[in-house]
Amino acid sequence: MFVGFNLQGLDDKILSVYKGAGEANFNIQKKQVQKKLDCFVLDDGSLDGSALQDDWFPEIKADIFLSHSHGDRKLIMAFAAMLEDKFGLTSFIDSCVWGYADELLKKIDDKYCKNETGDTYNYNQRNFSTSHVHMMLSSALTKMMDKAECLIFVNTPNSITTRDAVEDKTKSPWIYNEIVISQMLRKKKLVRSEEIKKSREFEASRNKLNIVYDADLDHLTPLSTDDLLDWEKKYSENRILFAFRNQPNHYPLDSLYEIKDLLKFKTYHK
Repeated sequence: MFVGFNLQGLDDKILSVYKGAGEANFNIQKKQVQKKLDCFVLDDGSLDGSALQDDWFPEIKADIFLSHSHGDRKLIMAFAAMLEDKFGLTSFIDSCVWGYADELLKKIDDKYCKNETGDTYNYNQRNFSTSHVHMMLSSALTKMMDKAECLIFVNTPNSITTRDAVEDKTKSPWIYNEIVISQMLRKKKLVRSEEIKKSREFEASRNKLNIVYDADLDHLTPLSTDDLLDWEKKYSENRILFAFRNQPNHYPLDSLYEIKDLLKFKTYHK
């Protein structure tokens, strides 16, 4: 990951035309994720621990990792479709992974965690299976965050609650995990291969324990809806400029980094 952004004020009014395309793209990505995660469940219902050493989603290539609340899922689908339409950028929507946690757990728990009567689950066995599945999914998300060039955390009232107008809190353990991981991930220099350059043409509310986590967002670069509009304008200008100079196609994320003054360490493989 090169950089992370803290996007506030995302308005579904500017995304309304992308809702249909966003949902269609999300369902395709969800099937890819489900197919891959199912590979870690063996025929006897156990988890293939050795497979955890391999890459998780090699067939999913994402420019941007979108971290968000489950309550904003439809908004994020449309946002991902807009990023693809305006900039030709592929996004990985994190709920494709953690949204599948309950389905994966149910497959395992129905086979191995029920009591003798078959109508309830064994508490200790459920805790054991849950810890393993959550570890798998957390590792999968970490891998995808590391592989993506940038992370955009979509900061809404569904994801972050502000107390005393100072402290940011989240009730989502998944959001908390992603924010912490984004702090610890190696920050890579912006290095792209010539092949990539040339190819560029263009948590639901539940009745449960009310637990909150400190959400330190200071390491994420602020991003606003005005920045998104500036990004689109700058990208259009850069494409025209590069074409006029007969230079290779302009990479769309560079326009975002340019307006946020983040292009200090940009290098290319020759």
